[in-house]
Amino acid sequence: MADLYLKALEAERKSLWAACRLKGLAKGTPERLRIDELDELLAAHKSKKNG
Repeated sequence: MADLYLKALEAERKSLWAACRLKGLAKGTPERLRIDELDELLAAHKSKKNG
């Protein structure tokens, strides 16, 4: 079964990362902070799913 929550988080992260790369945004911008937040959510979700 597809994990829609995981796919949504990954899609949002990928989209934000592309925008940051395109615009050349530095660390500390809201977009980069959201990417860090998404990384933590992804790690927590994957550990909960596997463990």
